[in-house]
Amino acid sequence: MVKKTIKAQGEAVKAAAMKELEKTRKAAEKELAKVKKSVAEVAKQAEAFMKKNPEKAAAIAAGVGAALGAALTLIATGGKKKGKK
Repeated sequence: MVKKTIKAQGEAVKAAAMKELEKTRKAAEKELAKVKKSVAEVAKQAEAFMKKNPEKAAAIAAGVGAALGAALTLIATGGKKKGKK
């Protein structure tokens, strides 16, 4: 009898957890759709900017590339400067 009660409670907890999981999954899908739409809009704006201002776009891309390269170098070397011998 106790075994049946425990099993029933376990099934009830499982059902409640599955219901909450499904709600969370649906909410996450809605948010993902919003983010995708937003990213697509920003990409369109960036493309329009690049077509209007190719020189500025190239300069920005070079700056971003240099910054990323510097950051990766710092990460790779652990931020240590190479000493002269």
